[in-house]
Amino acid sequence: MKLRDQMPELDGATEWFNSNPIQKSDLIDNKPTLIHFWSVSCGLCKEAMPNVNEFRDEYKEDLNVIAVHMPRSEKDLDLDQVKSVAAEHDITQPIFVDNDHTLTDAFDNKYVPAYYVFDEEGKLRHFQAGGGGMKMLRKRVNRVLGNTEKK
Repeated sequence: MKLRDQMPELDGATEWFNSNPIQKSDLIDNKPTLIHFWSVSCGLCKEAMPNVNEFRDEYKEDLNVIAVHMPRSEKDLDLDQVKSVAAEHDITQPIFVDNDHTLTDAFDNKYVPAYYVFDEEGKLRHFQAGGGGMKMLRKRVNRVLGNTEKK
């Protein structure tokens, strides 16, 4: 995806955890959205999850947060393991389980963890991958939200 591209439809989930299926239309014209890709076999994802959860909780009134589980191997396809790791790491936001890589391919995403920030019109405003960079993510989300007061 390139900046200003429209958010893909959230179609093709193997399963949704923590939510009924969510459509793109549920998100846009509502508030900005952070979509983060992770995998049960990704150590960096697990290390970053407390930061993502803190982010989710801090911005819950202003930002939609959706997790996408992107399997990286056959072992990652086990739904019980996804559910277990999600519970262990306090992932309470909606989880789109993408065992067929439908959404992963729609995003042309190749990384975990990866973070996509969309504005309320569904346009991509920021992308980053890797375990660090939460300060940059916070800065970009605040810009999309029009906030100057949050650190």
